Amino acid sequence: MTTNDTSSSNQKHETLLTHLYELRSRLLWIVGSVMLVFLCLFYFANDLYGYLAGPLMAHMPEGSSMVAIDVASPFLTPFKLVFVLSIVLAIPIILFHVWGFIAPGLYSHEKRLAFPIIISSWILFYIGMAFAYFVVFPLMFAFFTRVAPEGVAVMTDIGRYLDFVLKIFIAFGVAFEVPIITFVLVKLGMTTSDQLAAKRPYVIVGAFVVGMLLTPPDIISQFLLAIPVWLLFELGLLMSRLMINNKSSSEVEVSERQEPRFRTLTDEDHAIEIDDNELLDEPPEVK
Repeated sequence: MTTNDTSSSNQKHETLLTHLYELRSRLLWIVGSVMLVFLCLFYFANDLYGYLAGPLMAHMPEGSSMVAIDVASPFLTPFKLVFVLSIVLAIPIILFHVWGFIAPGLYSHEKRLAFPIIISSWILFYIGMAFAYFVVFPLMFAFFTRVAPEGVAVMTDIGRYLDFVLKIFIAFGVAFEVPIITFVLVKLGMTTSDQLAAKRPYVIVGAFVVGMLLTPPDIISQFLLAIPVWLLFELGLLMSRLMINNKSSSEVEVSERQEPRFRTLTDEDHAIEIDDNELLDEPPEVK
């Protein structure tokens, strides 16, 4: 092995170790931020669970309450809620460190595309969770408590209630990412806005199927998920048409303005130039 090969191998090894050290440092920052948020919220665990259970408690019959079936549920359920909430609230810090790790390896145009997508995805995920809590939960729990058979006391287990609402939160948070997914598909050239618009009936049917699978077996929550997914799909189409088409048209205008003044001569141009030179070289006629 030559000296150049040895130095190249050492440089690759040092580069890999540098990336691993940076990855470890950023993972420690992420874990530390989640634990810091967790420690700040743990004292208010029971209050936070009471706020989460508010939409259900508002529609439960008078005198009824939630129950804890497992022995450790009164402690573990609020603990689980605070842990999940800590991760959700630490998402900006997590995305900051993820972006700081991958950004140096991206080109400038990739950075311009990736950064707004990451920020928009984070905001839309929060909007989806807020929509589930303030819109879906009151309607859904009102329906559930209203259709309970006569003589049946509605008393939900706190652990099962937490698992139920977490699934709804994740379902609506992911569903609200539809505009970003639509925009990215068009931006990467995997499809076009016109092709997606032509498949609109399939998208609407798929939205109702997804709403049926991800929500409880009632028509209200299914509609409350399917209709926003459809509207967000339309929003993604509008974004792709406005932003990508405008960008492509502006690029055409720039290319036209930057068209070179000089062009490559063809064979006919060469022949015409030679004829002109021969005419110039001929001596004038003597009268």
